[in-house]
Amino acid sequence: MNKLVLLVVLFALFPLSYASGLGLGSETTKLNIGDKKIGVTTQITPTEFSEESQKKIIFTVTDTIESKNIDAVLFVTMYHDGNQVFKDNFVTDNGIVQINVKPTKDSEVKISGTRDKNTQYWISKPEMPLTISGPVINSGGLYRFDVQIKELDSTALQNQVFSSYISVVTNYTYEKQDKAGKSIPFEIKSYYEKISSFEYSPQTNSVSFEMPFDWSEQNISHIDVVHEELHFPKEFADFMVPSYSGTVNGVSLFKSAVTIDDYSIEQQRIVHLVLSQDTIRYLRQAQKSAGTDNPQNMHFTLEVGNNLVFPVIAQTKDGAIQVDLSWDPKTIEPGKNAKFIFTFRDAKTGDLLRDTSYDFVIIQNGNEIYKKSSNAKIGGDYVDYTFTDSQKGPTTIQFKNLRGTGQQTQISLVVAPEFGTLTMLILVLAITTGMIASRQKFFR
Repeated sequence: MNKLVLLVVLFALFPLSYASGLGLGSETTKLNIGDKKIGVTTQITPTEFSEESQKKIIFTVTDTIESKNIDAVLFVTMYHDGNQVFKDNFVTDNGIVQINVKPTKDSEVKISGTRDKNTQYWISKPEMPLTISGPVINSGGLYRFDVQIKELDSTALQNQVFSSYISVVTNYTYEKQDKAGKSIPFEIKSYYEKISSFEYSPQTNSVSFEMPFDWSEQNISHIDVVHEELHFPKEFADFMVPSYSGTVNGVSLFKSAVTIDDYSIEQQRIVHLVLSQDTIRYLRQAQKSAGTDNPQNMHFTLEVGNNLVFPVIAQTKDGAIQVDLSWDPKTIEPGKNAKFIFTFRDAKTGDLLRDTSYDFVIIQNGNEIYKKSSNAKIGGDYVDYTFTDSQKGPTTIQFKNLRGTGQQTQISLVVAPEFGTLTMLILVLAITTGMIASRQKFFR
């Protein structure tokens, strides 16, 4: 019992916090032009690549002081995979240029719509939309737009040039064999660039893949985060471990750059690789110090780890309540008592939530094997449970109907055989609804 009190006190004294990211599919550039403050938003829709989806390129020019759109003439050049896709002049209508995209197998890019007879500028009008066809947005990845504002509110301008970098999410599926020869489906969702050279090594129990990347400061300055997701089935026990270590181009990543999500998809674990702008600059400097002055890509590796760090953290989908969970002993075995110790917090402030009603539920193979309903008067509580010999393997701990709100969260672990050497696994965090809902605007 003293151990319980100590852990609850420690949890209360040291609240934990989260960091979030920004941006995907669009970028807004702020400019000072004369006495005006202008925002130009470059956008590709949808943000996730699909062969069937209706794609659009949209530019919006806004006077941010007066909070209204303002008309302009834009000279736009678009690049993808290091190649120029098109370049032309466009006139806004109420500050907006909207171009419908029709990807085709033709080698030539064609624009159709209304064109000014004198200037030959394309004119964007809602009743007569512009259309561009050819090899345009026929894959996901990173797109660069070089934009020159030639006129603003009918006034000619000089040297008003900027670049926008837009990421279109791309999904990949790979089939790889485990050490027993069983086919394992892996998926990658890339929020930045296109992925290549995906490999899984059963010998080292590691994953690797590559992605083109421009390490110049000009490019890095446009990046909030680089985000890659690795998905694989929870039943793939070899890779379901407490933690992972990651590298980029041989440089070890900070622990905060690799997080686990067993919550968003019931049958899958998601491992997030998230590189902030500061992390990318650190990686560039580390490579330079190691003698690599001009890297051309990002080579990711992800290896299994066995370090279990308490508390394990999960949040409700609405992002309101955070659950911190620990257990003793760290390796849970049948026939031996396991003590689950938990606290409830305000997910935004980290403060303890006293008088928190809850349902504590243990689930195996989709079946409820234990349930306790109670109230955590001081913001924390504990549950003792002894698993039987038949209750081995993947296990889910659910916290349901928290504070009577109907909100819930869960954490995954493994009950190891008494004689086994399997490493107990856990879920490090459950993504908040804010993060889940903003996943497509959140990372690029």
